Amino acid sequence: MLLGILLTIHIIVCVCLIGVVLMQRSEGGALGMGGGPSGFMSARGAGDLLTRVTWILGSIFFVLSLALTLLSGRQGASDSVVDRMKIDAIDPSKLNQPAQPAPTSPGAAPPPLSAPTPQVRNPFTGDADATTSPAAPAPTNP
Repeated sequence: MLLGILLTIHIIVCVCLIGVVLMQRSEGGALGMGGGPSGFMSARGAGDLLTRVTWILGSIFFVLSLALTLLSGRQGASDSVVDRMKIDAIDPSKLNQPAQPAPTSPGAAPPPLSAPTPQVRNPFTGDADATTSPAAPAPTNP
């Protein structure tokens, strides 16, 4: 319940902060748009007010962000991975023992490992297998 209320307030503060920043006068004239005195907020006092409101809204934004992070972290703290493990069901005598090989018939050796035969495809002759070795490059005379 508290997280929902704080998240709603956080979104409202974000929208207000965006609006206040967009209402401020451009100082650098970015992209060729001059920050001329045309507009309803052209007085120097309005600039100071918008700057102060921006600082206040920015501070509220950061405080709400920290509060939401801390509260959501405490809410999920009971869902720890270690708490969900069934540690009581683990037999300590079976830990750190080498793995047992797969059982085979008595006296039979395991089959040797073998790699599949490689298939060489020549893109210039289609999908036919290349059964001959590649031709040696033609000698060049300097």
